[in-house]
Amino acid sequence: QVQLVESGGGLVQPGGSLRLSCAASGGTLSRHFVGWFRQAPGKERRFVAGITWSGGNTFVIDSVKDRFTISRDNAKNIVYLEMNSLKREDTAVYFCTARQSEADPTNWDDYELWGQGTQVTVSS
Repeated sequence: QVQLVESGGGLVQPGGSLRLSCAASGGTLSRHFVGWFRQAPGKERRFVAGITWSGGNTFVIDSVKDRFTISRDNAKNIVYLEMNSLKREDTAVYFCTARQSEADPTNWDDYELWGQGTQVTVSS
């Protein structure tokens, strides 16, 4: 069974950058739509970005679209979330998700696979 593992989180100063990775084990992600969600302390989990299986289409929420980029390397079975110019309000646990079916990319429950999350803390 495919499992998702996120990495790349950590503590970064405001204005800094991080690259999150979502790696798949036990199978391939090459036919999956992959999404990133985040959940800040005391807040609901929210969709951040998504990418189609081919990488041909990406979706990034307006509040971060000038700072975050989603990409994938199907040969390596990894999806990335590049985050630049980080702000304190980006602090959250970031989750990787994946699905093969057509569905609303912003709906957590429509995904078939979920990672455990990686903590991103933006603080000076």
